[in-house]
Amino acid sequence: MRYRRKSNQFTNKTQASAKEPPSPAKPESSSSDILNCNLKANLQQIKKMLGNSTDIIIREVPVSGSKEPSIAVIYTDGLADPKEINNSIMRPISSISEGYKDGSSCSSPLNGQHLLDDITSGLKDFSEVQDYTSLLHDLLSGDTILLFEGLNKGISVSTPGWKDRGVTETSAENVVRGPREAFSESIRTNTALVRRKIKDPDLRLETQQIGRRTQTNVGIMFIQGIANEKIVQEVRDRLAVIDVDGILESGYIEEIIQDKTLTPFPTIYNTERPDVVAAELLEGKVVILVDGTPIVLVVPALFVSFLHAAEDYYQRADISSFLRMLRYLSIFISLLAPSLYVAISTFHQEMLPTQLLFGLASQREQIPFPAFVEALLMELTFEILREAGVRLPKNIGSAISIVGTLVIGQAAVEAGIISAAMVIVVATTAISSFVLPSFNMSIAFRMLRFPLMLLAGSFGLFGIFIGVTTLILHLCSLRSFGIPYMAPFAPLIPDGQKDAIIRLPHWLLLTRPRIINKKNMTRRKSTPPEKSRE
Repeated sequence: MRYRRKSNQFTNKTQASAKEPPSPAKPESSSSDILNCNLKANLQQIKKMLGNSTDIIIREVPVSGSKEPSIAVIYTDGLADPKEINNSIMRPISSISEGYKDGSSCSSPLNGQHLLDDITSGLKDFSEVQDYTSLLHDLLSGDTILLFEGLNKGISVSTPGWKDRGVTETSAENVVRGPREAFSESIRTNTALVRRKIKDPDLRLETQQIGRRTQTNVGIMFIQGIANEKIVQEVRDRLAVIDVDGILESGYIEEIIQDKTLTPFPTIYNTERPDVVAAELLEGKVVILVDGTPIVLVVPALFVSFLHAAEDYYQRADISSFLRMLRYLSIFISLLAPSLYVAISTFHQEMLPTQLLFGLASQREQIPFPAFVEALLMELTFEILREAGVRLPKNIGSAISIVGTLVIGQAAVEAGIISAAMVIVVATTAISSFVLPSFNMSIAFRMLRFPLMLLAGSFGLFGIFIGVTTLILHLCSLRSFGIPYMAPFAPLIPDGQKDAIIRLPHWLLLTRPRIINKKNMTRRKSTPPEKSRE
């Protein structure tokens, strides 16, 4: 189901619900869901519920010389670590002294309880399970289940053993200077990477399972006292209404909980860098982690966030400000360059210098198509080549895209299908679109390029003016979890300009973004670096 907002304001909640996180809803256990005190009955029910799956390993162990099994060890092959099971579970069971008698009824489970106590005395990470629902959830999450004859409860021992990718270098958000580590597919590894950056006891983590079939672990991280409680509660509310079969990637959640779907612009920021997530948490934002993907969501998202790179805060302020201004310039080039070429060459030739006008006219003398069709053909061809380069194997993808673009462009110019000036415009536009740090934002401007070309081919510069005005009004109408998308530009917040287009030195960034939170604003003392060194 899709989440729909009733208004652009936060959902009204009572003061108590805003302060205390709601406890995750747990299904009420029916009488048929409670574990049986008979071990064989429990094992038969587990086999029935799992359909006798061959990757579910059940080891029945008799104790005290009994012929009938007294303990059952159950785990999922491939998810649990066999070495950990043998060392932490099977060896203690085999070393238990004799003298136990099998409990035969739930009314007198004394011996079974003593057996459970002796086994758990040497375990560190375990919990009790009393129903089949929680038992199956832990079993399919990589834990090992121990069931006992005569007890209508068991224990779940943490023995994860699946293979993960580990912490590697980021592939999509590269930097020249800065950390090289990236998130992995394990949510516990990802939370540990964030904890390593922020050693603050106020850093909170709330975990819940989403997806009726996948039961995917989804975590919410925020810093208590810095994050806006209304935004944190809004995140909880939107996640609580998700009712789907499965969550396989954070993109599922992003599409469901976003504020507005009728827009090409992303309203939820995503990253695979732990340092970026730590910086966003320190600004008062909320982070959503999903097990099984290295892409982490950050809310609320502002337009300026998609134009900032992690390296902006590792270089000097003047260098970072220059690079940011280049990115803003690249936005206008990637969005408007083909449209301006079409409009000027079709309707406003008087704007060009005479020599340049004669040169373009001589190039277009043999071109059979109007400028709009010429630009449309080249842009579509380049987008197809770019997508092919992404989908092809890495060792040949970049070569195919570059060679294909050069060969097709040169052949099209020699065949008289397009002009050389159009090749220059399209190439400049494509290079400018690669400058944006965010892939989602780059796609949005690539998509909007085509309707702007249509307006330019129909009405000239007036069409471009109408399209850009509509685009600005649309951006100003967007919100991300109740926060204006274009802040600090619209509404204009003078204090927010210190880290928008330009970045002031770190010793001048005294406060956090005011638009997100209005409490605990101070980042550091307002002491100039010269005074602090004295």
